[in-house]
Amino acid sequence: MFRAMRRPHQALTPEESIEILKKERRGVLSVIGDDGYPYGTPINHYYNEEDGKIYFHGGKIGHRVDAMKACPKVSFCVYDAGTPAEEGWWLKVRSVIVFGHIEMIEDTEEIFRIARKLSYKFTNDDDYIENEIVKSGPGTLMYALVPEHMTGKLVNER
Repeated sequence: MFRAMRRPHQALTPEESIEILKKERRGVLSVIGDDGYPYGTPINHYYNEEDGKIYFHGGKIGHRVDAMKACPKVSFCVYDAGTPAEEGWWLKVRSVIVFGHIEMIEDTEEIFRIARKLSYKFTNDDDYIENEIVKSGPGTLMYALVPEHMTGKLVNER
């Protein structure tokens, strides 16, 4: 169903791909938008090692939410900042693309639990996190990307 990588010698291991998902803070979530046009948005994420799902949060209304409700199939792309190549000006960039489907999370306690874990990617300030959850939590939707296929690769920009 999913295509094989065209340049398999550039493939990352599954472990390397997961490490990028855990470390990097942002990626681009792409959905099938209005009239079949792709719609990609930068988004913060949290990779949960326990269940292998990738969690996101956002508002309860909008283009992205409408698109995911209409078609839960999505792709998510994350890439690192790259490392300079020893032999030139270009970067070596590692990227991961995950294909899967979205599950909406509606249980308030579960939303808050995951929101805390996602927040710790950005700050360890417990007071700030709890204040944000109290302030924004009721208007927040949490959703999980259930991976069906994942590839990672190392690309030389050259």
